[in-house]
Amino acid sequence: MNIVFIFLLAVIEPPGKPIVNDRPNDAGRNITIQWALSPQDDEIDGYEIYRSQVDGPFEIVGYVPKGNSSFTDSTQDGIKYCYQIAAVKDGEIVAQSEISEDVTSSGQWFHTGRFNIFIGIIIYSIIVLWFIYQAHLGKKMYIRKISGLDALEEAVGRATEMGKPILYVPGLSSIADIATIASLNILSQVAKKTAEYNTTLLVPNRNPVVYTVAQEVVKEAYTDAGRPDAYNSDNVYFITGQQFAYVAAVCGTMMREKPATNLFLGYFWAESLILAETGASTGAIQIAGTDSVFQLPFFITTCDYTLIGEELYAASAYLSKDPLLMGSLKGQDWGKLIILGILLIASALLLVGFEQILSLFNIS
Repeated sequence: MNIVFIFLLAVIEPPGKPIVNDRPNDAGRNITIQWALSPQDDEIDGYEIYRSQVDGPFEIVGYVPKGNSSFTDSTQDGIKYCYQIAAVKDGEIVAQSEISEDVTSSGQWFHTGRFNIFIGIIIYSIIVLWFIYQAHLGKKMYIRKISGLDALEEAVGRATEMGKPILYVPGLSSIADIATIASLNILSQVAKKTAEYNTTLLVPNRNPVVYTVAQEVVKEAYTDAGRPDAYNSDNVYFITGQQFAYVAAVCGTMMREKPATNLFLGYFWAESLILAETGASTGAIQIAGTDSVFQLPFFITTCDYTLIGEELYAASAYLSKDPLLMGSLKGQDWGKLIILGILLIASALLLVGFEQILSLFNIS
């Protein structure tokens, strides 16, 4: 009788039948498995998770220590799986759960936990579209004065009077960099002015794709200015993909051609000081702009004017006065102002202890 009683105590009851679900709010390929712990959970080492495709063999896909009752499995979307949980002690399976229902993983279109971001995007889009509409109606949009851009026409005029070229360096990054795209927008406006004044514009490039785009931008600008005959494709050229070989070539151009104006607009790395110092030694007017916080101090020190951060992005709207760009710029500014206001209000509510209100909007 005593032996039978001891044997009954040693029996490990299986964990509960697994409850399986496609993990919500993800891109798919994940299934969550949950189960009730074995009543003898403290007597085992842990749980092994087994997976099988429909009518296929089971294979182990994971292990969790005792006390844990959930697991997330990486799967393939569109395939039905079922699961079984095994209690393990001393490396041996001592009990197995029932087999779960079939489940299939899939990606979701919308993350329900980020509904506040969705509302913010809608509000922001409405603000931008409203300002674009107002700009198209002819409403004057105020943009604060940017000295470097105001000096651009003076710099082009100086080069024209001196009979010297303008050197435009569109940064050293690829076309995937937002600073490069902003630089090419500015290049279009500069090219229009050089076409009007019949001034030579030199645009050396490091990236082959940027070189191709820059050629088309300058060519189109000359056409828009009514001077397609003045466009010279040899003035927009590719040098090399090597960083300091490119810089050496550009510095050589500065020393030989002695451009009256140097424009360094885009994304730069360690070569920024070399370019700016060489240009300063030739006596040229220098206007620089970048969103790289590491290179801004060098440009501020060595150049006459420097566009800092977002001033580079606003430059194309500032120069062209295009309603679409102006409206977008004003909409972005108001969007930032609203975000700043929300942050200030949320900070104040946190200070006075209204965390529950903030949790409703997923802010705290």
